[in-house]
Amino acid sequence: MRPDNWHRTEDLPRFLDRAGDFLRSRPAPHTIPLSVTETLRRRGPRAYGDEQPVYGTLERDGTVHAVYLQTPPHRLNLTPLTPEEADSLAAHLAGLGVPVPGAGADRETVESFAAAWQARTGATPTLHQRQRLYRLGTLTVPEPAPPGRARIAVESDRAQLATWYDEFAEAVGDPATGAGVWADARIAYGGVTLWETPDGTPVAMAGVTPPVAGQVRVAPVYTPAHLRGRGYAGAVTAEVSRAARDAGADEVLLFTDLANPTSNRLYQRIGYRPVTDFAAYDFAAYDVAENDVSEVPAAENDAAENGVTENGVSQNRVTE
Repeated sequence: MRPDNWHRTEDLPRFLDRAGDFLRSRPAPHTIPLSVTETLRRRGPRAYGDEQPVYGTLERDGTVHAVYLQTPPHRLNLTPLTPEEADSLAAHLAGLGVPVPGAGADRETVESFAAAWQARTGATPTLHQRQRLYRLGTLTVPEPAPPGRARIAVESDRAQLATWYDEFAEAVGDPATGAGVWADARIAYGGVTLWETPDGTPVAMAGVTPPVAGQVRVAPVYTPAHLRGRGYAGAVTAEVSRAARDAGADEVLLFTDLANPTSNRLYQRIGYRPVTDFAAYDFAAYDVAENDVSEVPAAENDAAENGVTENGVSQNRVTE
């Protein structure tokens, strides 16, 4: 596999023109690039930070076989790759001399890429998190439901959403930027559902990404620590899942942290079923510009995620 089969651009419309059909062909495994590019299309190239996003396609005979994208300074996100394709991507990126702070993808892909990247640059990969992607099957609303009701977040909830988004980001170890901007964007399309107690106090939230290619992803799900264990997360997740399906979503997806057995049990009780496992790796700091990649042996073929929520591998954190 030749590194020059990879093509890199900063032009989102051009990227989507080349790779859009490929991404829409498998909405579940491609959920992150689909939702990230939709957010960038709606909100502009600075939606996830001050640096210009970059996109890449793997093309053979005029057909796209894989893509990558990165919204610096966040991790690189990859669609499924064979070990040979992962090694060719590592060669492509190392040859360009671009920094790669980390990567996220399905487990087999990211393990292959991490090994290839280490072989070509000397950067040490460190596992950040293992996740599992779930798809909603038959929705089962938790019983008994906690007191209160669900409602869509509105402008008067902006400060609460921003605060909870920051708390969620800190809890999962991915510092957030632009919590207020995130809240504004979600409120604009009804993208956050709150669970509130009978006196009108919000106690949990569940977000959902904009629909694209028939899929949406539930993220983030958050209950403040002092309010956990009361069923709020399950209730609000069931409601946002029901609303997404009623609105016409073909696939309702979510990620969980595999180190959190509580959330995995909860979502399966609601009706979510496993699709595949993902992982995110961080790469130790290094100076790729000084690395002579031509003298580093390629990874063997059998060698062994962006910010929070939408950008990079998302997960949901609950303690019920």
